[in-house]
Amino acid sequence: MASAKLTPLGLAVLELLHEKPMHPYEMASLMRERYVSTRVNVKAGSLYHTVERLQRNGFIEVVDTQRDGRRPERTVYGMTQAGLDEFNQRGRELLGDLADEFPAYLSGLAVIDELGKETSLLELEHRITRLRAGVAADQAVLERLAEDRTPPIYWLDWQYKCDQRKFELEWTVRLHEDLKSGRIPFQDSDQPKLTLITEEDDDERKTS
Repeated sequence: MASAKLTPLGLAVLELLHEKPMHPYEMASLMRERYVSTRVNVKAGSLYHTVERLQRNGFIEVVDTQRDGRRPERTVYGMTQAGLDEFNQRGRELLGDLADEFPAYLSGLAVIDELGKETSLLELEHRITRLRAGVAADQAVLERLAEDRTPPIYWLDWQYKCDQRKFELEWTVRLHEDLKSGRIPFQDSDQPKLTLITEEDDDERKTS
């Protein structure tokens, strides 16, 4: 069978099939319930395409069909040995290997001096407001998971995402304070701005 590398969504599907065979509708429901969208872009169409691709690659197979009343028949999938082997291999790579990642925030931080103090402080304030809202929402979810007695090992990915957002908030607040107070001074604001010379300006200078 094809040795296509598992996508994050493909890995999430096999993760669920580790528990038991299930149909795509049940997969989608569990992904919402477990906040899989924090690490994977989950859409109904992409989920069904992923299931089809996993079947083509021999990683999953049809094990049953179910019908509930007048609802359409649902196909139940289970993981094959090839799928289990690929899941274990990809899982080990993702957990143990270091991968280069390029968060968009880093590119934003790189152009702060060029944006200038007023604009940079304003945009950082916007980011801080959104991060605070995100941290508050994260906390509500964590409390609900704890109340539901969901074993912590099943939401380590969510815990990491929450801690990462909390760290980003704390770091960004410090950056905003340092820039506002001048502890980190802007350099570009004290330099003369370059003026774009047009062809007309250049011709006028040559004839003068």
